[in-house]
Amino acid sequence: MDTGTHVVMGLALGGLATLDPAVAPHTATASSVMIGTIIGSQIPDIDTVLKLRNNAVYIRNHRGITHSVPAVLLWPLLITGIIFFFNPDANLLHLWLWTQFAVFLHVFVDIFNAYGTQALRPFSCKWVALGVINTFDPFIFGIHVAGLVVWIMGAPPGYTFLVVYGILIFYYLLRFSEKRQVVKAVKQIVPDATQIVVAPTMKFHHWKIAVMNENEFFVGRAQGTTVRILDKFKRVPVPDTPVINAAKKDTNISAFLSFSPVYRWEVKEFDDYYEVRFIDLRYRSNGHYPFVAVAHLDPDLNVINSYTGWIFSEEKLRKKLAILPN
Repeated sequence: MDTGTHVVMGLALGGLATLDPAVAPHTATASSVMIGTIIGSQIPDIDTVLKLRNNAVYIRNHRGITHSVPAVLLWPLLITGIIFFFNPDANLLHLWLWTQFAVFLHVFVDIFNAYGTQALRPFSCKWVALGVINTFDPFIFGIHVAGLVVWIMGAPPGYTFLVVYGILIFYYLLRFSEKRQVVKAVKQIVPDATQIVVAPTMKFHHWKIAVMNENEFFVGRAQGTTVRILDKFKRVPVPDTPVINAAKKDTNISAFLSFSPVYRWEVKEFDDYYEVRFIDLRYRSNGHYPFVAVAHLDPDLNVINSYTGWIFSEEKLRKKLAILPN
């Protein structure tokens, strides 16, 4: 989920914790738990700072080790230890329990996005992405904000957020049901599909679709169970050529390939360089595919420059490639 949603979820968990008889009557514990749930709801995304280095490092590592099984267990211990050092009057066990819940919930809800997480590391590096909730979901954010407003107005926070999370469980079940119907509709159009990627948008009934069979890629949108195929591409295996193999060794290209499950490729030869481009088909926006990886190679197949990330115009991509060092 986005940062704002994780913030309001941390506050909501602090309110929910007032139902705990070890928290509510104890001011030191209640204040410590609130701090713990807020920090715990944010700490797995500390790897966002990797974006300051470059997109390749960010794409390869974001929601990786910081969302792994060891991290989910270690973050609460670290946060609890620091908070308890400054507030030793707090109930240590319950501070840890609620902080642990906050960290776990952060990683758990991220699994429902199309981006997903490597939550099973170190047992598996597979990306777990259920693709039923958009990274920012207006309903989820809005109902948390509504709960906070009701709390401010004097309602008991524990029962308020118990109701909120009861509604959200029902909401998630609805999203799963709708996605199942979309997948069923896609299979009627492409009955021989070998892979179907259905990604949510901010609109409840709107979904992005990327499908492949043995011979073609299909890209489309769904509104409810009405599926429209907007683009088709021939599915051509990535060739085993010196140019492609040299490009794959580049950090930007390899990061893209480690992350993207559905993509097509292009190779163009110019007078004094080659251009290798990989295009993710999941993120079609206004007829454009913004998530790409591009590398330029000289005639000796040395990478001159490269880039991976979200680019919404060819002009901006050219500028990125012009200023990036080898």
